[in-house]
Amino acid sequence: MTDRAKNIITVCIFTVFLFAIFFWEILAPKKAVSESERRSLADFPVLSSKTVLSGRFMKNFENYAMDQFPLRDSFRTVKALSSFYVFCRKDVNSIYRAEGHLSKLEYPLQEASVSNAASKLSRLYDEYLANSNTRVYMSVIPDKNYFLAEANRYPSMDYDALAKLFVSQMDASIKYIDIYNVLELSDYYKTDTHWRQEKIVDVAAALASEMGVSISTDYQEHTLEEPFYGVYHGQAALPLPAEPISYLENDALNMCTVFDHETNKEIDIYNMELAQGRDPYELFLSGAKGLLTIKNPSAQNDRCLILFRDSFGSSIAPLLATGYSKVVLIDIRYLSSALLSDMVDFRDSDVLFLYSTLVLNHSEMLK
Repeated sequence: MTDRAKNIITVCIFTVFLFAIFFWEILAPKKAVSESERRSLADFPVLSSKTVLSGRFMKNFENYAMDQFPLRDSFRTVKALSSFYVFCRKDVNSIYRAEGHLSKLEYPLQEASVSNAASKLSRLYDEYLANSNTRVYMSVIPDKNYFLAEANRYPSMDYDALAKLFVSQMDASIKYIDIYNVLELSDYYKTDTHWRQEKIVDVAAALASEMGVSISTDYQEHTLEEPFYGVYHGQAALPLPAEPISYLENDALNMCTVFDHETNKEIDIYNMELAQGRDPYELFLSGAKGLLTIKNPSAQNDRCLILFRDSFGSSIAPLLATGYSKVVLIDIRYLSSALLSDMVDFRDSDVLFLYSTLVLNHSEMLK
């Protein structure tokens, strides 16, 4: 075969491939959501003279074409494997793998963000708690980079400095409960951000002890049959195995009721329908909720805990609820703090500000 014939065949094969991909993308059903990345995919942009002349159409079309590209997840996996194992990159899109865990770089320390978080929570304290005969506590949950990043030579912020900065800008009467030394890497999911409920009974006990209550430490552990792939699994696009996700029960928890103030309905402590959804961690108290109330009829006291929390609080709140008659969970990422005066009675309660370093370092999400 002549060189000319080889070149013609090569060009023809390449042209057929391009047109096949083109028509595949045009004709294939469009996806609204990426299940692996847990995000919405770009829609086809509005075509008009205004969007074309401004350049917005082509910019948005590029995002749309990348999101709807055929076999997109397969190509993402090939890219990730090549980046890690061929080109020996330390991370891909800020996701790295170390000690069997996937994690996302959290660096540097955003002092302005931590100060902003302290300022917002201080305003809550001044408005609702300072004169309400409350016992107020605060604690910081380190993300798992605290255990992984520096030890594996990745950029790491100063977690002790973050906690000190946060505490120093809160009211001096608020007691800080240090849980850094109670946690360890195995307390966190390998492919997700969050901690494992079955591993943090000691953390809940430490918090409760500092607040002067006793909680249950005896539970039955149940593991879901569905495989759990955490948020970092989809973002990394690496073919890693699933891991188990478990939840804890005992007689006290089985008697508890949970009221969702957004829907004005009772919900289950553990939502088995969401456990089979896109994010199985939403098993715990149905995931993102602005205001919930857990009532424990078997409590040995009539004390109330007001828990200002982020998503980490969803799995620890049931454990804390075994020591209180009532636990009110407030997430000001989804509920404006200006509405609290009409919705929550803070008088004569324990109040705990429990936030992860991920939220404190990106506090713009707090309302």
